[in-house]
Amino acid sequence: MAEQGEEVVTGTQVSYIGKDCTAIPTFLSRKYGHFAKRLDLSFNLLRSLDGLEGFQSLEELILDNNELGNHVSFPPLPSLHTLTLNKNQISDLDHLLDSVASAAPALEYLSLLGNQACPNGLVSIEKDEDDYQRYRLPVVQIPALQTCLTPRCHLCPGIQIITKVLQGNVVMSTMGNIRKATDLSVMISSD
Repeated sequence: MAEQGEEVVTGTQVSYIGKDCTAIPTFLSRKYGHFAKRLDLSFNLLRSLDGLEGFQSLEELILDNNELGNHVSFPPLPSLHTLTLNKNQISDLDHLLDSVASAAPALEYLSLLGNQACPNGLVSIEKDEDDYQRYRLPVVQIPALQTCLTPRCHLCPGIQIITKVLQGNVVMSTMGNIRKATDLSVMISSD
C-alpha cells in the first residue's frame, strides 16, 4: 500500500515514481491536487487513472512505464498540454485519442513510444523502421498535423483519426509549426 512521505515535491511538481502502486494514492490528490501543475507517476503498476480527477490544474502528466491499457479513461483536464504514456499496454489508438481529445482540449504533445499503438522496432521484433515512421508524426506534433497538407500526411495511418478527433479542440498552428511539420515530412519521405 502507498504511504505518505514517499512523494517528491518541488514547487508545483509532484513525483511519485517507482512505488509499484496499482492506483493513484488518494493522499496525493488531497495534499497536492489543488496546486500541482506537473505530475509524474512513472514506473508504477497503474491500470486506471481513478483519483486523477483531483488534479484539475495539471499541465503535464507523465505516466510512462505503467500497465495502462486500452480502457484507460481520463477525467477532464482542461489545462493539460503534455501527456506521455510511453511503455504502457495501449494498442487501440482510436479509443485513446477519443478519450484524450475530450478530456484534454489544450493538449499539444502526446508520446506513446513503446506501446503497441506506436510500434518501435527496438522493442518489438515484428515491427520495423517503416512501422515506426508511420506513427512518428502523430506522436510528435499533433497541432501541426491538424492543418498539415503535405503529401506524406495522407500516408500516415492515424493522421485522419487525429485530425477528426481534435478538429476544433486544438489552437490552429502557426505557419512556423506547419513549416516544421512540412520539413519533417519531407525529411522522412526522402529517407
